[in-house]
Amino acid sequence: MTLNVSPLTLGTSGLGRDTIPGSPEEDAAVAFALQLFASTHAFVDTSNNYAAGRSEAVLGRAIARAGEEAATRVISKVDCDPETGAFDRDRVLRSFDETTTRLGVDRLPLLHLHDPYTVTFDEAMAAGGAVEGLIELRESGRVDAIGVAAGPVPMMARYVGTGVFDAVLVHNRFTVVDSSAAPVFADARARGMTVFNAAPFGAGILATGAREGAMYGYRPATPELQEWVSRLERVCASFGVTLPAVALHYSLRSPLIDSTVVGISTATRLAQLDELAATPIPEDLWVEVEGLGAAPSTIDDSEYA
Repeated sequence: MTLNVSPLTLGTSGLGRDTIPGSPEEDAAVAFALQLFASTHAFVDTSNNYAAGRSEAVLGRAIARAGEEAATRVISKVDCDPETGAFDRDRVLRSFDETTTRLGVDRLPLLHLHDPYTVTFDEAMAAGGAVEGLIELRESGRVDAIGVAAGPVPMMARYVGTGVFDAVLVHNRFTVVDSSAAPVFADARARGMTVFNAAPFGAGILATGAREGAMYGYRPATPELQEWVSRLERVCASFGVTLPAVALHYSLRSPLIDSTVVGISTATRLAQLDELAATPIPEDLWVEVEGLGAAPSTIDDSEYA
């Protein structure tokens, strides 16, 4: 099935981090969550393990205040047991129950298998494995759709290739620096799946620009990547647009992608995101970007091949 998504999905991995229930800090996080629900964006993205469960707990408080419509706009993910790493059918069902209890909802529009690194692909797909639990939740009507969300392209290609999932989310592999997820997204689209592209800023350098300490894909940007991004920044400046706007639109303009997931931490960041999305990017700029040649990405998925 194809979900009725909007071009942007709002990520909440840091929402409520280190807050205490009933504290002023939690109240501020809930107020921010209400702003997310008041936005024009269709979905808010969270996970069982985001901020050690606090992301979902804060969203749950916001849903209680915002009402029934907000309850239909949260996408979440099942995660392995944080202590043992177990990730089988039973853990998926427990993870789902933990999530729905925190959120104060009975069902979800979409539930992803999240970062299945503690089990092999064969274990996840086997009888009694994690995917069996997800299918059970979908068949029971407790979730409308199931997806898989992680990073490594070879691993994601195998999950998409099963034909089991309704959606896929890949992070840091479809950016102006690294578009290695393109074949996975193309396969998913051909199968009628909903495609989410997360982290269009590469979790760092495409938002900050080339500078000391800049990161890409949670790794330090190499001198070679820094130099490539510096050249990209000059191209952006020559067209009168910013690097973050170009990075975002690289994802937004792709026919392979249904929704781009961007982590949002403050109301200011939300306003900035909307401004970037509204920025017109001249078509000629993309020709210049193509002329820069392949970027020296820091991501290496060879261990998953």
